[in-house]
Amino acid sequence: MHFKHPEILYFLFLLIVPILVHLFQLRRFKKEYFTNVRFLKALSIQTRKSSKIKKWLLLACRLLLLSSIIIAFSQPFFDSKDSKNATNELYIILDNSFSMQAKGKKGELLKRAVQELLEETPENVNFSLLTNSENYWNTDIKSVRSSLQNLKYSAAPFQLENIMVKIKAHKSAFKKDIVIITDAVKLDNKPLKNSDTTDSLQFIIQKAEQKNNASIDSVFINKTLDDFYEIGVQLSGYGEDFNPIPISLFNNNKLIAKTIVTLDSKKKSINFTIPKQAFHGYVSIVDNGLSYDNTLFFSISKTKKTNVISIGETEKSNFLSRIYTNEEFNFNNYSLGSLNYNKLEEQNTIVLNELDEIPQALQTTLKSFVEKGGNLIVIPSAESSISNMNSFLMNFGNIKFNSLENKEKLITKINFNHPIFNTVFENKVTNFQYPKTKSSFGLSSSSPAALSYEDRTIFLTSLANSTIAVSIFSAPINTQNSNFQQSPLIVPTFYKMAMNNQNNAISALIIGNNNPHFTGASLNKDDILTVKGSDEQFIPIQQILNNKVKMIFNDYPEQAGNFSIYNKKEWLENISFNYNRTESNLAAANENILSNYKTTESITSFFDTLQTDRTDNQIWKWFVIFALLFLLTEMAIIRFVK
Repeated sequence: MHFKHPEILYFLFLLIVPILVHLFQLRRFKKEYFTNVRFLKALSIQTRKSSKIKKWLLLACRLLLLSSIIIAFSQPFFDSKDSKNATNELYIILDNSFSMQAKGKKGELLKRAVQELLEETPENVNFSLLTNSENYWNTDIKSVRSSLQNLKYSAAPFQLENIMVKIKAHKSAFKKDIVIITDAVKLDNKPLKNSDTTDSLQFIIQKAEQKNNASIDSVFINKTLDDFYEIGVQLSGYGEDFNPIPISLFNNNKLIAKTIVTLDSKKKSINFTIPKQAFHGYVSIVDNGLSYDNTLFFSISKTKKTNVISIGETEKSNFLSRIYTNEEFNFNNYSLGSLNYNKLEEQNTIVLNELDEIPQALQTTLKSFVEKGGNLIVIPSAESSISNMNSFLMNFGNIKFNSLENKEKLITKINFNHPIFNTVFENKVTNFQYPKTKSSFGLSSSSPAALSYEDRTIFLTSLANSTIAVSIFSAPINTQNSNFQQSPLIVPTFYKMAMNNQNNAISALIIGNNNPHFTGASLNKDDILTVKGSDEQFIPIQQILNNKVKMIFNDYPEQAGNFSIYNKKEWLENISFNYNRTESNLAAANENILSNYKTTESITSFFDTLQTDRTDNQIWKWFVIFALLFLLTEMAIIRFVK
């Protein structure tokens, strides 16, 4: 037993006072003899014995009464079960990712967790609250009540590692109690292994009752006809036994198509045919799972022809004219001697087709062209000067040509995750007619290859800068050196390289993806573009180029939807934003990694346990009760004992 104020125990010396008083009252009486009456003598003896017992009882009660009062004021207590952690700081991590939209036994997981925090968190408890999107340091439940009630789902996925880094950076002299409220969807074990062993980790797992969920993953142009687009809608089904799902297509909030889809496989595509004109709307489904991935917003801009110039010999550029047709491109070919440098800034894509030497003036112009968002495609010549090529490519990144190797090699590997091919193939193709080259340069690059030879050396790569605008081949692709022009790969390869950063396809950007977006506009230095939606508007990070503006959106907008880009009041372009679909698979809840960590059923039980284990057992109240009992006992003795 411990005492909060042990110095008060010195007052126990006051117990000597009632003892002295008692001894004074028990002093011997002087005998005085008077008339001898026998029965009075016997009565006197009996009365003295009774009086002594009463006084001893009163003394005991008074000593115990005084002792109880003194001990009560010294506030005795027993140490709590977990008293060494009583001074720990509390950190609450609340997962507000979209997977928390799932319904548990008592409703949506996030809303139920917020309600329990508001109802069960003691008002005298200080804590720090961290979510995917917000941080509240050293606060209490009264201060964050309004913020919790208005907490929205975050477009950012739940990344426990990032939050743990924030907590670790929040320096403190005390240990930390960290309670994590999550559904454990895609929970990574890495931040748990790296956490400070002195920190106490607890998990409150929010479990979804319904695991089935359907998601709209993407929208793409499947076919381009004379007057129509055939657009494909890619759906994913997570779970089993789906009911037929209605799917609707809206343009400017007007329903233009509707059908029913049966998810009899994990992936399914649905096609719609729409007029070949500007589109600004969305496609939506209705299911019993998560709601955030049931709508995908997208825009199709009015078709603009892409300007492409090829610099090289005409006979070697004929294959490009068959790819860059008049329907979508303004294609021209110039020899190096007839090239008008002033026309280069007007282009979207420039192809250097087997130039033996790149003049310094052209190098300078092309460097400026790429920096301003232009696409550059480099096809080397067998007679190319390696030093000249390397000097030129140093302007764009870490890439280097090595010596020419006169060896026939097959092009056997496609990097399906590379930006050139990531939307080209529906399925990964492994068995196709491999094109070949008779001679090729060695190519050293830190960037991943888009196409590779059988010996895993690079045939085609793109420099990994922010715009991914420079594509380099390692070999000439003329018909004398290669049959790549007869390969089915050549059309999607050159088409995607030329259309990079162009807005002729579907615009359906992902919130939080920092890939730049280019808008065609000629602005003054002081002009600023604004992105406006029905409920939100913001100014993105932007850079004015020659005839376009490069924009980076970071984590904006906060909500998915259809937006428009304005220069003051002048409309420039429609654009659409969507949430990342990383939270759609509810079956990805990774609860197994929590076997080595303490878990709690609910927020209520967490605070109850914390209160029980961390609160010292205060027993001074019992001594107050004892003091009252001894006082009542003393009064009873005085009144009833003769």
